Amino acid sequence: MEQRTCLECGEPLKGRADQKFCNDLCRNAYNNKKLGRASNYVRKINRLLKKNHAILKELNPDDKTTTYRSAMEKQGFSFDYFTNTYITKSGRVYYFVYDQGYSELENNKFVLVRKEDI
Repeated sequence: MEQRTCLECGEPLKGRADQKFCNDLCRNAYNNKKLGRASNYVRKINRLLKKNHAILKELNPDDKTTTYRSAMEKQGFSFDYFTNTYITKSGRVYYFVYDQGYSELENNKFVLVRKEDI
């Protein structure tokens, strides 16, 4: 019969036949290594989305207002990250970060809106 070993440290396993790790420390270390890079990327994007959402929410307390690009950029808003888009019948594009949206008007001016609950 072949000796079973821990996937993380290589120590011999004793106990259940389907056991893969010798203890919780090895299990956590193995899974953290396995998921590390992908999880870091997702965490970075989620952090940017949360920041964008907070900025829009702060600049738009009344659910519809206007502001300038400079005011958004000053707070660290990143125009590259949003969750979805909405195109009106007239062709205006709204970019949403969850329930908070924005659309560019003219002269670096933006209209900020809040989407109604789905």
